[in-house]
Amino acid sequence: MFDVAVFGSLFLTLFVIMDPPGITPIFLALTAGRPAKVQKRMAFQAVCVAGGVIAVFGLLGHQILNYLHVSVPALMIAGGLLLLLIALDLLTGKTDEPKQTKDVNVALVPLGMPLLAGPGAIVSVILAVQKADSAATQVSVWAAIVAIHVVLWLVMRYSLLIIRVIKDGGVVLVTRLAGMMLSAIAVQQIINGVTQVIQGA
Repeated sequence: MFDVAVFGSLFLTLFVIMDPPGITPIFLALTAGRPAKVQKRMAFQAVCVAGGVIAVFGLLGHQILNYLHVSVPALMIAGGLLLLLIALDLLTGKTDEPKQTKDVNVALVPLGMPLLAGPGAIVSVILAVQKADSAATQVSVWAAIVAIHVVLWLVMRYSLLIIRVIKDGGVVLVTRLAGMMLSAIAVQQIINGVTQVIQGA
């Protein structure tokens, strides 16, 4: 009652899209200035939010998009624009302000969504659930979803150890690098969305 090929395929797809290694510097940048206990809690919250969003779209994704008359490319472009705004904040240092680092729960936005549960991951899960035509493949799909979220939680939770090594100056550097990487991801996502719109026209 388990399809290893389906599990492996979806897990690898989500690993590339959700990028656990790549989320580490972004997580460190967005949670800088908070106590370690709070950062650990935020890592767990971010994974729970992402898992909840992915699960909802996995179960009801097509119905939601059809009801809202939203296409998959439109979802990708919107997500890319949102990520670009976040990336610009990281690059310009706005996340260093007390309001940003102390009062805003970044575990919900942008970490939980759209960084982890972004359009790419949502679309991949919607398609995987649609193609799962037996109990074994359904179990494999949901097992892959759970597995990638466990990996994401472990990576973010133990990335806190990096802070002790790189100190505050290193966090600032990581913040700027994260902004650059995130802006590139955002632009690529927008390009992919626009390309799909053009191809579908």
